[in-house]
Amino acid sequence: MMHRLSFTLILVLTWPVRWLSYPAIHRLGAILGTCAFYLVPKFRKRALSNLALASSLQLSEEQIRFHAKESLQNLMTACLEYAKFDSEKDIHRVAACVNPQEADRLMKENKPVIFFCGHQSNWEILFLEGTSRMPGVAIGRPIKNTYLYNWVLKVRQKFGGKMLAPQNAIKEGLRGLKRGSFLGIVGDQGMPDSGYSSSFFGRTAWTSPIAAMLSHRTGSPIMVATTRRKNGKYFIHYSDPIWPKSDAPMEQEIDRLMKASLSHLEQSIAREPGQWLWSHNRWKQQTPEKLNRAFRHESILIILPEEDHLLAELLPHLPLFREIYPREFLTVYAPAQIAHEVQLDGAEIVPYRNRSELLKRDLRFKLVFNFTPFNEVKPHFAKLSAFTVVSLKDLKKLSGEQSSFPLILKKSLLKDYAP
Repeated sequence: MMHRLSFTLILVLTWPVRWLSYPAIHRLGAILGTCAFYLVPKFRKRALSNLALASSLQLSEEQIRFHAKESLQNLMTACLEYAKFDSEKDIHRVAACVNPQEADRLMKENKPVIFFCGHQSNWEILFLEGTSRMPGVAIGRPIKNTYLYNWVLKVRQKFGGKMLAPQNAIKEGLRGLKRGSFLGIVGDQGMPDSGYSSSFFGRTAWTSPIAAMLSHRTGSPIMVATTRRKNGKYFIHYSDPIWPKSDAPMEQEIDRLMKASLSHLEQSIAREPGQWLWSHNRWKQQTPEKLNRAFRHESILIILPEEDHLLAELLPHLPLFREIYPREFLTVYAPAQIAHEVQLDGAEIVPYRNRSELLKRDLRFKLVFNFTPFNEVKPHFAKLSAFTVVSLKDLKKLSGEQSSFPLILKKSLLKDYAP
């Protein structure tokens, strides 16, 4: 019942959008996105943190904030456009592929293409514009609200394309390619259960390798489809075909194909950072079943205290953080006099000399463990990107333990932990 009511409300609120021009929708999306940036901390913090984590972009804090706001404006615009696309009869009024020739040639020669893309500008435009010219199928993740999802499917499939459920992706994707349809795959989602990872903007990210697997299996080339919004319109660009080597070992070839595809996408995002979806969990490192939600973050700061008795309690058990967070990005702020003693595999160790050095502006951290007595730490990081800032006292309260630090940490962080 709630799903039907919420879907009806969405239809009512977005109905007037059908009658607006695309430039007007984009202006409205910019206003709503700005409101979301300031009023919805969840979206703002994730976008700020992820832009800061993208170390290869080398952005200043001012640039990070600018692109985070742009990204939320872009997201709001994309959401509004579903209503407009539902009534759109000629997608080429708003979208154009600038170099369709090679893809058209391959499709006509019965060499169907695997289009690899990401959440740029409005990612729906790629499938809509593509299926208006060529037969195509694409893999799409269902939405929990079935009424809303059926409507989204109707919009996506309006020009003859067909959406495939993820659980049938390989079988149905193969079938579609054999029939001569292109296959569209959105390949920039964080998938820690996929078994494949590579560097993305300087950080390890997990990605489904299905595009490379199907390319190697069928001989179909991968073409990276990128898009940008400019002056109220969308411009689509296809990369040169990335051909599989059928005689190369499958594991080696999957890695090569994925890295080449992700590199094309990364370069395109870097040219227009604000048009990518920075508010999604691209760098998540774990699936949900292990950790409690408040502690399920990939960029983590651990602040060690200066007091000797507290250090004696914490230092011997510091490796426990790597046991709980085996792949996450860990940073330790440690008192300068003992920083050389801190051992935590793969962690960045940052010495501090005084309280003011703890309060530096670093937008990376979504989760902060503050083991110092300084009360200023929590509001400082909460105003930046941290969703959770927790003290030893907080952990003791959560766990119901008072003495054993390993038990305190495990009971607080792990789901249904039983020693």
